[in-house]
Amino acid sequence: MTCPATIDPSRLPAHIAIIMDGNGRWAQARGLDRSAGHVEGVKTVRRITEEASRIGIGYLTLYTFSTENWNRPQEEVDALMTLIVTAIERETPDLIKNNVRLTSIGDLSRMPAHAQERLCKCMADTAHCTGLTLVLALSYSARWEIVEAVRSIAAAARNGELDPAQITEETVAAALSTKNIPDPDLLIRTGGDFRISNFLLYQIAYTELAVTPTYWPDYSENDFRSHIIDYQRRQRRFGLTGEQVESS
Repeated sequence: MTCPATIDPSRLPAHIAIIMDGNGRWAQARGLDRSAGHVEGVKTVRRITEEASRIGIGYLTLYTFSTENWNRPQEEVDALMTLIVTAIERETPDLIKNNVRLTSIGDLSRMPAHAQERLCKCMADTAHCTGLTLVLALSYSARWEIVEAVRSIAAAARNGELDPAQITEETVAAALSTKNIPDPDLLIRTGGDFRISNFLLYQIAYTELAVTPTYWPDYSENDFRSHIIDYQRRQRRFGLTGEQVESS
């Protein structure tokens, strides 16, 4: 593992999540169609994924397509679906070369059948990789995820498989789509908006947040490294006092 000199390799965030915002605004600012911003954003995905792998990040989750995005104009939705799946297929050989495993979270049943099939093939092709796990949040919303978890837990209780009095935070976490993924240590949002946008609401209870005005297509490897360095300067207290953390 090769880390930039200013990053402490012993204090890396195990999991970084990114809300990739600003593709459309990037394009509009240049007098281009919004789809041009999405195309450019795919290039940034490749750069940041490769950088995360080089640094030694364990998990990188990218908010790729939200449940709310289905409400966008149909032409844009169709273009996004085609772009996402085509880009994944194109990048799969390099993911394998870089030992990156691809997985996804979200309601994939809403995706067109051909897109589901192509995505699942790419995930299967990288399943043997043991380096960075790249998690694509596709057709995802945190409220959908929580509702699905509640339904699962309720069904288990109804069937006598679970005593409601024994439900814990771990029970809920195990019912989420991220059950085998650690909670994010760092959440980065590009594009300048200060909101979570229905992303990993349960998982980010103690996640460090970073917001940059930079639109996603312009987000660089240096920006990514700077956010990791800033993360490493922070004291994560998890409800304790600073003195308690320093003495532990």
